[in-house]
Amino acid sequence: MRTWFITGAGRGLGRAFTLAALERGDRVAAAARTIEQHPFDGRYGDRLLPLTLDVTDRAAVSAAVDAAAERFGRLDVVVNNAGAMYMGMIEEFTEAQARAQFEVNFFGALWVSQAALPHLRARRSGHIVQISSIAALAGFPSTGLYSASKFALEGMSEALAMEAAAFDVKVSIVQPGGYWTGLYTGMTATTPMEAYAPLRAELERQWAEGSIDSEPRLAAEALLRLVDSDDPPLRLLLGSMVYDLAFDISRQRMDTWARWEEVSRSAEHAVPAPGARES
Repeated sequence: MRTWFITGAGRGLGRAFTLAALERGDRVAAAARTIEQHPFDGRYGDRLLPLTLDVTDRAAVSAAVDAAAERFGRLDVVVNNAGAMYMGMIEEFTEAQARAQFEVNFFGALWVSQAALPHLRARRSGHIVQISSIAALAGFPSTGLYSASKFALEGMSEALAMEAAAFDVKVSIVQPGGYWTGLYTGMTATTPMEAYAPLRAELERQWAEGSIDSEPRLAAEALLRLVDSDDPPLRLLLGSMVYDLAFDISRQRMDTWARWEEVSRSAEHAVPAPGARES
């Protein structure tokens, strides 16, 4: 029986993760921003601990993680799933919107990771799972700040994985494609600038051609396979679309790097430190 701490547990992927863990007999501290986001029935008894939590409040995060560890006696899997999406062209973002995007997607995951690590280090075991996005593979028009927050999350998590490994704690970054969640319906949009109207029209045309998203249950099944693995990967792609896109983007980058190899290599010629030359 594992003990999970899951943020954004009241809807979408977070709800699917919570139900999958409970259905297999595990215990879950399910954190959501409001009480109304806890639509779980009473059949899970004391294996479910609903927590009201704003992940942008660092002190509240520490208190919630400690409460979960105290209630269940341990933490095994920590899933940073809480997220928000601000949509708009880079030029359109206000300072408040830009900061709010990072407060949830980056700082929220950072605070939870920091709060959980002492518990995991003490037991020299555990697994932190960071729910990233297809948007972390590359920046796209109108999702630039969302991508930036996920790029930041992944950069932090790569370092965290190496640091936590010293204590036998695992870290994985999950990059999902499209799922039927509340992310899109709950997103915040910038105030449109007329200059970007043609680009917006083109994007809307592309979206109208349609992406078919998947049931969150499939992501939850993949998550269970990830945490059950004795050798989980640092990154896991979820979905054929994101899988193919990851390879396409990687090939394009490698082709570009190869074409510019001469310029790249010409920018380096090691010399002694300036102070050493002068002496």
